[in-house]
Amino acid sequence: MARRDSASRVFVSTLAAWAVGFLIFFPILWMVLTSFKTELEAFSTPPSFLFFHWTTENYATVQERSDYVAHAMNSLIIAGGSTLIALLIAVPAAWSMAFAPTKRTKDVLLWMLSTKMLPPVGVLVPIYLIFRDFGLLDSRTGLILVLCLGNLPIVVWMLFTYFKEIPKDILEAARMDGATVGKELIYVLTPMAVPGIASTLLLNFILAWNEAFWTLNLTTSEAAPLTVFIASYSSPEGLFWAKLSAASTLAIAPILVLGWFSQRQLVRGLTFGAVK
Repeated sequence: MARRDSASRVFVSTLAAWAVGFLIFFPILWMVLTSFKTELEAFSTPPSFLFFHWTTENYATVQERSDYVAHAMNSLIIAGGSTLIALLIAVPAAWSMAFAPTKRTKDVLLWMLSTKMLPPVGVLVPIYLIFRDFGLLDSRTGLILVLCLGNLPIVVWMLFTYFKEIPKDILEAARMDGATVGKELIYVLTPMAVPGIASTLLLNFILAWNEAFWTLNLTTSEAAPLTVFIASYSSPEGLFWAKLSAASTLAIAPILVLGWFSQRQLVRGLTFGAVK
């Protein structure tokens, strides 16, 4: 009887998981399908799911109208650069908070997290003026800087959580063997926290890749990433749903491929626990 109950629970849980997964994935699936429709079919009522005239005309139009490769390179450089710089800053910061805490460590962590509670529009004007005066408007350097600082609290918090799971005895043994702080970070701590660092890198890269507010307000053409590429298909004449869906599909394709190949490392990092 217990086995039947267990089997039925597994079946129901699996079915529920697939249903929730499909519900979450359905908007993406619908976007991809719409990208292969004509504009007339994209607006048709009732909407057609699979039985429509499939066409790749929207992708050809998007490529002719906008330079996808240039926008994708900007996204790659901006997301990758901001992620790497944030990691270089966050690793020693999280190490000091995890293994050399003070009475104010929790307050500092809470203060860092509180910076994410402020709506970005609240600081848009001063940041825009700073960027204008320093010549950082519509530049990759400016976007790398603002995205790095914006996502830095999340990176520090995640790495702090992972580092806390590592036994202090291992680091103390390394110090007794003569390891300096730098060697301890590079040769002892970092290899042990590779799953956590990898998942932090991936999540921060996705956040930077999908950032729309700052990229839309601080760039125009030269450093415009894929978020600006997508927004260009919203015009006063209206929304061209098929072309907008094609542009959005092209924009998320690289990050979907990255997530697919990194899913094992991501799951391992999110379930990272103490060394036993």
